Amino acid sequence: MVDERSPDPTGIAPGMLLVAAPGLTDPNFARTVVYVIEHRQQGSLGVVLNRPSEVTVADVLPRWATLSSAPPAVFVGGPVESETALCLATLRAGRSAEAVDGLVAVRGPVALVDLDTDPTALAPHLRGLRVFAGYSGWDARQLAGEIDRGDWIVVPALPDDVVAGQGPQLWSRVLRRQGMPVALLATFPADVRHN
Repeated sequence: MVDERSPDPTGIAPGMLLVAAPGLTDPNFARTVVYVIEHRQQGSLGVVLNRPSEVTVADVLPRWATLSSAPPAVFVGGPVESETALCLATLRAGRSAEAVDGLVAVRGPVALVDLDTDPTALAPHLRGLRVFAGYSGWDARQLAGEIDRGDWIVVPALPDDVVAGQGPQLWSRVLRRQGMPVALLATFPADVRHN
């Protein structure tokens, strides 16, 4: 049993990225980049960072639209509870989530936003935010099994990964910055018949 205070042997922790391996063909996760929000013995939770939807933040949460990073789309966070909205934000330099009502620290300058909070009260603290419909979740040991099988590559996130809005290009950009040999996976064609 892993002690909650000790590092996870898989490298999973809040603030890490799960990058789908080229061979992962599940349509929910093919070529996705998942930001891990929570990882405990009971399970893990994250959101897909590179799946913008056709719905804008102004359509569903108009009070938050002006704070939303470009593109102002609601992103598809994952296949679980797709009617639930989660919001991640990056904080301005020198700001701490612990000191601001309506924010819950995830890692570094990235925080979860309580969407019931007044956006004007949070605006001075935020550099950008992203709204997600649904999330990605794994039961205890399920994610470790998928990593052992080679479905996911665990890498550190940059705060800009959360709000940069790179869409489908984020997958290859994250892989390219990892160095060799992982960086080579960024050149893997989506359809091997085009190789």
